[in-house]
This record gives sequence, C-alpha cells and structure tokens, in this order.
Amino acid sequence: MAEEIRAEMVANVWKVVATAGDTVAEGDTLVILESMKMEIPVIAESEGVIQQLAVHEGDVVQDGDLIAVIA
Repeated sequence: MAEEIRAEMVANVWKVVATAGDTVAEGDTLVILESMKMEIPVIAESEGVIQQLAVHEGDVVQDGDLIAVIA
C-alpha cells in the first residue's frame, strides 16, 4: 500500500535528499524544508521505494501538498 508524505506547513523546499526509485528505511530524510529560518526534515514513516517525488529545490509547499509517495 502506498504511503503519501504531505507537507505539514507552508515552507520552502531547501534541499531534496532522496530521488524517485531510491529505497528508504523508516526514519530516512527525504527532503529538508525551510520555514522562518528553521530547517525541518521530512522523514519516511515506513520503508519502501520512492515511487514519486513531487517537489524540487526552491519550490514552495502549502499545508497538505504532496511531497512524496512511498510504496
């Protein structure tokens, strides 16, 4: 079953760490967001393969925007 990782706040995508096709473990960092000069890592909540990475460095995400899909 696919897991969707979504933004929990409005933020800038500061750094994309993972790419589509990567195998990730629970707790791996996928992307680092920046909001109000704070760096917020977005982590995988389960292991699997990244099916889709929906953001690029420099993007702005809104609360609820799709960041990645892991299956």
